[in-house]
Amino acid sequence: MRFERALFIYNGNAGKKDIKQALGLTVPILSSSISNLMIVPTQRINHAKELCQLHGPDVDLVIILGGDGTVHECINGLANLDNPPMIGILPAGTCNDFSRSLMINQDIEIAAEQLINGESIPVDVLKVDEQYCLNFWGTGLIAETSNNIRETEKQHFGKISYMLSAIRTMKNIDPFKYALDVDGERMEGEALLIIVLNGNYIGTKMMPFKAIRFNDGLADVFIIKHTNLTLLKELITMDITIEDNEWSQEINHYSGKSISICTEEAMDADMDGEVYTKAPSHITVLKHHLHILTPILKFA
Repeated sequence: MRFERALFIYNGNAGKKDIKQALGLTVPILSSSISNLMIVPTQRINHAKELCQLHGPDVDLVIILGGDGTVHECINGLANLDNPPMIGILPAGTCNDFSRSLMINQDIEIAAEQLINGESIPVDVLKVDEQYCLNFWGTGLIAETSNNIRETEKQHFGKISYMLSAIRTMKNIDPFKYALDVDGERMEGEALLIIVLNGNYIGTKMMPFKAIRFNDGLADVFIIKHTNLTLLKELITMDITIEDNEWSQEINHYSGKSISICTEEAMDADMDGEVYTKAPSHITVLKHHLHILTPILKFA
């Protein structure tokens, strides 16, 4: 057996038919390489975090069957452990953004095969004040977009609901003043959006910035100013690459290990797809803090 003990967490509030099918597809594959597989459904908000804190020290592997929210909860339960176990992600949510950065197949049966036969790679984690995130932190348009997603749209349109909310939010968003410190370099200005990226995808869309790496010990900060509603719309609706073209001068980009974002008033901040906290915030990059199973691929 490749693993002695593993904790398998899934969203207990998901549809019974969908969960039964997902477990039926993945558990036989996982069991072939795990001696003792403990399967536990989540029952409430933050239950995944609690399960990881409770069982994490005693297992070799935590398998997360769920979307970005479930992964986020688990990361917050594991990141504080002295010796966190390996992580495996089976994408079963609306967007599954960080799993896309890891090039995990979005078919959970294939993903389970990749997990068992894959390799463990080190991954950076963003510590945001006293919380953690894996994919991104953002304030301004991105947080308001999360706030404005209509549950009926999410149920009927899935990942498209994010785009619909973003376009709707753009019509009413106002610029905000900020002060930013990146590794001791300070800058100020006005923006519609500040985003700190560790992963490459948001709302299933690959970000058009080539600098982003989830294992380089740096976070990438992008600032879009108040003059750029056209740019924002293109970022959300089109496949463009921001490099040496007309948009490259419209976005401020910084990278660093220690990032402080100050705003005049407290503003909602999105972490990994949900509004969990507020700006101002301080972000520290924890290089190679966790290890995640991925398909056997080369990551730069």
